[in-house]
Amino acid sequence: MVKVSAADVKKLREATGAGMMDCKKALVEAENNFDEAINILRKKGQKIAAKRADRDSTEGVAVTRINDSKTEGVAIVLACETDFVGKNESFVALGGQFADIALKVADKEAFLAADFGGMTVAEKLIEQTGVIGEKLEITAFDKIEAAYVGAYTHIGKIAALVGLSTAIDNAETLSKDVAMQVASMGATTLSYKDFDTAFVTAETEARIAVIEKDNIELGRLGKTLKNIPQYISMSQLSDAILAEAEDAAKAELKAEGKPEQIWDRILPGKMERFIADNTTLDMEQCLLDQSFIKDEKKNVAQYVTTYGDVEVSGFKRVTLG
Repeated sequence: MVKVSAADVKKLREATGAGMMDCKKALVEAENNFDEAINILRKKGQKIAAKRADRDSTEGVAVTRINDSKTEGVAIVLACETDFVGKNESFVALGGQFADIALKVADKEAFLAADFGGMTVAEKLIEQTGVIGEKLEITAFDKIEAAYVGAYTHIGKIAALVGLSTAIDNAETLSKDVAMQVASMGATTLSYKDFDTAFVTAETEARIAVIEKDNIELGRLGKTLKNIPQYISMSQLSDAILAEAEDAAKAELKAEGKPEQIWDRILPGKMERFIADNTTLDMEQCLLDQSFIKDEKKNVAQYVTTYGDVEVSGFKRVTLG
């Protein structure tokens, strides 16, 4: 039988992360050929990966990296099958190593083909699948470039990147606050101006249908019915529609007997409520239109303006699952 030294086992374990017995068996099979032992462990990983290909990898770790000049950032998710593995220090460290590489490449395809200690990232994933015994994969990869890039990661489960138009003095604070907003509220786009007309129309019809269905049940129970909005996005509120809403508000004030000389103090509030009631899609999905999580009296756009001549130029969000 081939004799294997403890030093060689230790060296192979440090190189691959495999268990002591797996390393010893690989070295015995490879007759102490170090490179061949690595190949044996890699083949073991391939077999396990093939067996677990249909498994769901919904746990793991979300990681961000930003370059030294703060002009480029990347967010990835290294996914696994169980929370137990996802919290393991070695696994989290591996996610960090992958993120370091991801920052230097253009896209996910280049990332998977990039070098990781003499093998590709894709091969490393397969190798570690054999070592850990769970399916590992990169389920998210997003990059952003801007005059200033900031990031926020929420307990390793959600990661967000935010780009600013200018590297202002307090860019780190602003970008982190907005990244926290992105992570917490899950915006899908920057502004209502990004919405496709067909999408807004379909979403309006779907939401109205849901509310009408709910109202049938509420009516049966004798409860107050939900308001059915005419619109759900600022993209639908033309000047004509806003003027019509203002005229309706004036007619309401007149019917209530409110003196016309005080209407200018009441109308702004009524119009704000009208817009709020009819832009629910924007407040849910548009970052700049969402209520700011640290001060709900402002939306995100209003918060950003407190920092001066700067805008949010883009954002990315990755999450487990």
